[in-house]
Amino acid sequence: MSRTAYYSLVRSDSVLPTSLLALADFLDVAPARLLDDQIGPTVRARLLLRRLERILAKHPAADRDNVWHTLLLLEEPPVDRMERGLVRGRALDLHR
Repeated sequence: MSRTAYYSLVRSDSVLPTSLLALADFLDVAPARLLDDQIGPTVRARLLLRRLERILAKHPAADRDNVWHTLLLLEEPPVDRMERGLVRGRALDLHR
C-alpha cells in the first residue's frame, strides 16, 4: 500500500470504497450485506445515521426516535424480533 493510499484511508470516515457505499445507499441496504465480512460497529452506526437523516429529509414530520428505533430493529434477524415480541406479549398477558 502506498503512503498516499494509507493517509487517504486514515483521513476518511470509512475504509469501504465509495463505490460500495454508493451502491449500498442506492439499494438501501447495509454495505455489510454486499460483503462477506462484517463491518465494524462505528461504520455500522454511521451508515444507520446516514440512513436516518435521509429518511427524515424525505419525511420531516416523522419522529426521529421512532425512526431510529425502527432502523435498529430492522438490523436484527426477524426471528429475534418476533421472539422478543412474544416474550413481551406473554408478560403483558400475565399481568391481566
